[in-house]
Amino acid sequence: MREEDTINQRIAQRVRELRAARGLSLEGLAAECGVSRSMISVIERGESSPTAVLLEKLATGLGVTLASLFDAPDARPEPVARRAEQPQWRDPASGYLRRNVSPPGVAAPFQIVEVSLPAGAQVAYETGARESRVHQQVWVLEGRVRVTVGDEQHQLDSGDCLAMALDQPTGFHNPTNEPARYAVVLTTPANR
Repeated sequence: MREEDTINQRIAQRVRELRAARGLSLEGLAAECGVSRSMISVIERGESSPTAVLLEKLATGLGVTLASLFDAPDARPEPVARRAEQPQWRDPASGYLRRNVSPPGVAAPFQIVEVSLPAGAQVAYETGARESRVHQQVWVLEGRVRVTVGDEQHQLDSGDCLAMALDQPTGFHNPTNEPARYAVVLTTPANR
């Protein structure tokens, strides 16, 4: 099985698990997140390579972070996450590559994600406030990233770090001809 198929199956199982835990029908989740019932059904069957924007809407409707959609369902807590075992996923729309760095199954108040944003790529998340407030810090490791939070734009260069709450539309853009790499550290809602 291709790595892409494996991660799509993991996302499918995780969305089903989280929806069931919240007691939501497909229609109920569709109403919560603004994604059609039929699209959610396709994702839950693992028959789609959903975009980051779509997954963020689902995560918001499920009351979790986007990073938690990549967790292995029923993962046994392990204190170490070896790089080779950290799930990676490529957004089919922007081409950005995200890797969940944090050990799976560990109850921690935060998660760490590494993102590689191709030259010229951008991704914009439309979602706003969540049930549980989520804070995020973006630390640029290489390159330059322009982050838009609501109406504010922040130009971040290598070494810069931006703190923000995920309570309004947010966008990431690499305005250069070189790939950018950044780490995202975000708080984890209690119902992760």
